[in-house]
Amino acid sequence: MSDFSVTIQMILVIFLIASAIGVSVTRKLFMAVIVFMGYSSVMAIVWLFLESPDLAITEAAVGAGIDTVLFFLTLKKVHALKGTREG
Repeated sequence: MSDFSVTIQMILVIFLIASAIGVSVTRKLFMAVIVFMGYSSVMAIVWLFLESPDLAITEAAVGAGIDTVLFFLTLKKVHALKGTREG
């Protein structure tokens, strides 16, 4: 494994830790969903580095795709997004 690959992996792990902390401490739900989407996308890349493409595809589809859509629909349903409150 080359030094460049190890450097990239360390940067990805640092980003994962930072985004996990960021999701926990942010006060805005919309921002938390965006950070979580980034976390899932980077986690899919980490799975590729670990030579597990099936998990990478699943993480990308479910974590960054379906979960994000469901979170945004939930935020809209509970009127947490601006402009969605009726009446």
